[in-house]
Amino acid sequence: MERYDIRQLALLMNETGLTTLEVRDGSFSVRMERGGADAAPAQHSASAPAQAPAPSAEPAQPAAPEEGLHVVTAPMVGVYYASPGPEAKPYVAIGDRVKPGDVLCIIEAMKLMNEITAEGHGVVTEICAGNRQVVEYGHPLFYLRPIEPGTDEVSP
Repeated sequence: MERYDIRQLALLMNETGLTTLEVRDGSFSVRMERGGADAAPAQHSASAPAQAPAPSAEPAQPAAPEEGLHVVTAPMVGVYYASPGPEAKPYVAIGDRVKPGDVLCIIEAMKLMNEITAEGHGVVTEICAGNRQVVEYGHPLFYLRPIEPGTDEVSP
C-alpha cells in the first residue's frame, strides 16, 4: 500500500464522517482513528493556527420512494461516478429503461472501479447521488419502477 492510498483513505474517512477505519492487505494493515472534540490537533510549527474539528452533520437522505419502486443501493463505501469518464455521457438518466445487466453507475473503492448493474427491468425514476459524491454502504443510488420486459406495464 502506497502513501497515496493511505492519504485517500484518510480523505474518505473525513468525507464520510467515519471515526475508525481498518484495512488489511496481505501482511500490511493500517488502522486510522479520528478523535472527537477533545482530541488536540497536530501542530507542525508554533505559528500554525489550530484547525476546528470537521462538522459532524449527517448526510442528506433522499426522500422515501413511492410504493412499488425498487431501490438500488450502494453495495460499498466509495465514490459514485455517473459516467465512464469525465466527458462521457452518463450511463442512465431519469426516464431511461434498463434491463438486467445494464450498467447504472460506477463506485470507486480502493482504486477499483465497480460497475453497479440493474437486477431487473425498469424505468429510472430518481437518481439519488451526484457525480463524484462519496456514498456509504446502503445509500440509495437509484429508484426504478419495475416494468414487464418490452412494455410499460408495471410488474407485480
